[in-house]
Amino acid sequence: MSKIFTDTELPNIIDLKGIGQSYDGGENWIMKDLEFLVEDKPDQGQFVVILGMSGSGKSTLLRYIAGLQDPTEGDILINNQKVGEGDRVSMVFQQYSSLPWMTVLENVSLALRYKGVAAAEREDQAREIIELVGLAGHENKFAQYPNLSGGQLQRIAIARSIIANPRILLMDEPFGALDIRTRLNMQDLLTSIWRKFHSTIIFVTHDIAEAVYLADDIYILKSSPSRFVRHIDIDLPLVRSKETKRLPHYTELVHKVEDAMMEVSEMG
Repeated sequence: MSKIFTDTELPNIIDLKGIGQSYDGGENWIMKDLEFLVEDKPDQGQFVVILGMSGSGKSTLLRYIAGLQDPTEGDILINNQKVGEGDRVSMVFQQYSSLPWMTVLENVSLALRYKGVAAAEREDQAREIIELVGLAGHENKFAQYPNLSGGQLQRIAIARSIIANPRILLMDEPFGALDIRTRLNMQDLLTSIWRKFHSTIIFVTHDIAEAVYLADDIYILKSSPSRFVRHIDIDLPLVRSKETKRLPHYTELVHKVEDAMMEVSEMG
């Protein structure tokens, strides 16, 4: 099988080496010899989508990068530093993670508060990001139902991640609980954020059509034990819209990813 990741002269932004995960002292390995490399494309960033069957370790992988879980063995480097030694990486979950006793403005500015940024400055930065994600006018609402919709609550989580570290965004099925119209709108919001900040976005989803629409690279995990076994380059235009989904090549790519997922699901 061809090598999945190629280390070029571009700077490494995320680099996982020899990752293994066992919960019984090494008798059984959930992950073994897993490698994952994301390079920093200048003035573009990367939109990487991770696919895999349930239980293949997609969410665990994001938790490693965010510093929320340590593997049994292996190294995790962010910008060539071990996780936790540099800026922390935020993660957007499928479940709404806003603090309901705080306002939208307080939620979004929370990371800056922890960093010791002065109140006036963090409020100015938070208002700018709130406007970017389409929540202007909701700053003083508490971040809970019925004040805000599900889509608005996820916009808060995205805004909070951007303000904490716009270079890297981790997203674990963030649109899974949204209705189709809101989900499509959130996809376009996310691609606009990617283009604005040239972020590196690592996105987990079960939706193959969504993966193809968003990604410039798709990597597929196998399980038992988990490791990456497929890479699919999504060679669609960088700027995408609903018209992109009408292109014959978009449909071809969806079928290509579907076929790859079926092949991976049959691997032992």
